[in-house]
Amino acid sequence: MTDFMPEGTKLGPIGDEVVFENEHVRVWKLVLEPGETQDWHQHFLDYLVVPIQISDNVMIFADGRENPTTEVPGDALWRTAGAPHKLVNRGKVSYRNVLVEIKAGKQG
Repeated sequence: MTDFMPEGTKLGPIGDEVVFENEHVRVWKLVLEPGETQDWHQHFLDYLVVPIQISDNVMIFADGRENPTTEVPGDALWRTAGAPHKLVNRGKVSYRNVLVEIKAGKQG
């Protein structure tokens, strides 16, 4: 499934909708139906992924690298900001998550 991000690609949003934001965090929700692909996007902030529904996804990075992910509801997955990528739902059920971007460092 090797895929590369075409040069000049406009990056899309991190998720479907921002559901909460303040000076410390930005919270997104994301739903990917079976076979659906989330557009190329890039995380500029470290973030936490909280799966709502189990997944069989693959992250495809701009340089063609692939990272299969299986996420289980109740998990909390820490990820650091990094290279542009897209997410493909290879599973047979909808994938749902809440993603929390960390905007502010520890205070005091």
